[in-house]
Amino acid sequence: MTHQRPIRTLALALLAVSALPAAAADSMSADEFEDYVEGRTLTYHDGGVAYGIEQYLPGRKVRWAYIGDQCWDGYWYEENANICFVYEGSPEPKCWKFSDDGGKLSAVFMGDGNGRELYEVTNSPDPLTCLGPDVGV
Repeated sequence: MTHQRPIRTLALALLAVSALPAAAADSMSADEFEDYVEGRTLTYHDGGVAYGIEQYLPGRKVRWAYIGDQCWDGYWYEENANICFVYEGSPEPKCWKFSDDGGKLSAVFMGDGNGRELYEVTNSPDPLTCLGPDVGV
């Protein structure tokens, strides 16, 4: 029964590879990313917790809001196989590696705090509803 050991080893290796995070998947090019997101509003989770919503506008423009926060307009571009975002009031680019994870996006942050991973949970053609900085009673 020594022939079962290589089969078991192969099965375990295949299982380990299939369990790799989306970051190990091929990252999307700028054109692939643009085709997927333009005209859409995506909601992202981090570890199962709602994180933020981004509306992808024509011309590689975006509108981002952390859950329950005001919106920030910006734009995105490709750099070194990453998709980088710059938002008003924050000139430092925020770069991510995006992958198609079974028909939904996953993104791994490539800056300080490298490794944060976001997952698409909703994808809608509806625009992002923005809170203003002085909304409330």
